[in-house]
Amino acid sequence: MRDPYEVLGVAKNASEAEIKKAFRTLAKKHHPDTKGGDVAAKKRFQEISAAHDIIGDKEKRAKFDAGQIDAQGNPKGFDPRAHGFGQGSGSGGGGGPGDFHFTWAGRGDQPGAGSGGEGFRPEDLFADLFGSRGRRAQPQRGQDFEVQTTVSFEEAAGGGTRRVVLPNGEQIDVRIPAGLKDGQSIRLKGRGGAGRSGGPPGDVLIHVTVAPHPYFTRDERDLKIDLPVTLKEAVLGGKVPVRTLSGTVTLSIPPGANSGKVLRLKGKGIPGAGQERTGDLYVRLIVTLPDGDDADLKAFAQRWRNDYNPRT
Repeated sequence: MRDPYEVLGVAKNASEAEIKKAFRTLAKKHHPDTKGGDVAAKKRFQEISAAHDIIGDKEKRAKFDAGQIDAQGNPKGFDPRAHGFGQGSGSGGGGGPGDFHFTWAGRGDQPGAGSGGEGFRPEDLFADLFGSRGRRAQPQRGQDFEVQTTVSFEEAAGGGTRRVVLPNGEQIDVRIPAGLKDGQSIRLKGRGGAGRSGGPPGDVLIHVTVAPHPYFTRDERDLKIDLPVTLKEAVLGGKVPVRTLSGTVTLSIPPGANSGKVLRLKGKGIPGAGQERTGDLYVRLIVTLPDGDDADLKAFAQRWRNDYNPRT
């Protein structure tokens, strides 16, 4: 994967605001919704989201800048192929945007992975198999696997199914619940490493990052969006299209609407889950003047005699 700074087109000393602005600009340009589902656009959008997942996060950015992790979020020097892990995600690609990054979690079943930092010792293997001094080995729970991934804003909002590759090479389909929040984790009971001596299997813990959306922001189950409107629409009112998660709908603008006025579209937010309500979409109007020198508009303003002061 390319350097995330290069992917977003920002300098290594860029501020958080500059990184966020670069991501939103590129995400709007390459979002699959605006490209008719084009495969190349989807791949580019995944690359942009994966880059933002690294340098848009303070902790990950610090580790990347210090050379502790690579552009995929893996510890430097970690090679999945060297450990026999499968490459790529359910899409079949290897090492590209959208792939899943693996870390080991558990009780030291792997070389150098002991909770106390101790390496694997051959005598431990024989002790597990035959028991110390001939005693029968005790059942041991299997290893827990941890997987990190980034999903799109729409996927987190509406739910879906994602195929992931575990550190042992197994591919499984994971259900993404509707309304998933950024930073939440999904635990799959009993899908981790096999137990030993009759012990139960471990779990799989999937840590999910939700990529920001180029237009929507989220407040619990409600969504917010800024909608540019013309001066004529603000003064006289009218009907204008506005995008929602489920498609474009028509919004009625009341006459005399000021810039900053917020209108609500009921039930157009994040879908409800269980006892939780479906959220609403809050649309903030932004009155936008035309680009360039509009002679008619300038002449109208000069003839207008209402010298009101909006700052008082």
